[in-house]
Formats: sequence, C-alpha cells, structure tokens
Amino acid sequence: MSQDPKKSAKSAQDQSNLDPFEIDFLPQFEQGRGPREAFVNEHGVVIGDHEYESDNSPLEQWTAETDPEVMAGDEWVHPYKDIGFQSAENRDYFEKGILPQSGIFTHPDKDVSFEPGESSSTKKKDEA
Repeated sequence: MSQDPKKSAKSAQDQSNLDPFEIDFLPQFEQGRGPREAFVNEHGVVIGDHEYESDNSPLEQWTAETDPEVMAGDEWVHPYKDIGFQSAENRDYFEKGILPQSGIFTHPDKDVSFEPGESSSTKKKDEA
C-alpha cells in the first residue's frame, strides 16, 4: 500500500514546523484547544516557553505549608506544548486516532468493583 506523495510531503513539512514538544494533532483535536503561543497563567508563570524555572512558580517557592493543589489544573498545561503528548499512547490517540487500549489499569486478581466495607464476590468465592 503506497502513501500519497503530496500528503507525505505536507506531513513532513508540518512536522518540521512543530515545536520540539508538539505533536501533529489530527484536526478534530485542534479545535478549541487554546493558544499555540506561550501564555501567562493566573499565577504569573509563563506556560509553553520551555523555561521551567520561573520566579513566580510555586515550585520555586515551595515550603511545607504549600498546598500542592496550587499547581493543579489546565492553567499549568500548555494545550499544544506538553511533554506528555510525546508518549506512545498519546501520539497514537492524537495523531492517528487510535483509542487507548482498555483494561491497562486493571489488576488480574483484585476486584475493586464493590463499595468500601462490602465483601467482593471474588473473596466469597475464594472462601467457599
């Protein structure tokens, strides 16, 4: 099966224009994503410039009293330039549309589908 040479050339050109932390998102994943350029979040930290040491960053001012929640949320993740996009699973999904394999976080001999304090059906079977 041969590829369309025009499409391959366009894809190669698009790849060369990408930031080192970017991937070639399928069109359906680009809509409504947010800015491609770096931005300043509500804490005064520039996100997307690859400068991870910032005077305003809670990481640079961390103490025992710092609540880790201060660095949670979308405001800390660039919509196009995040290192997490480089994982094989994310590249497959965002560049090729391949859904992640289900069951990757399941444990073969633990039943976690019951409420805390209840016995699991697996445990009951094991005791019989």
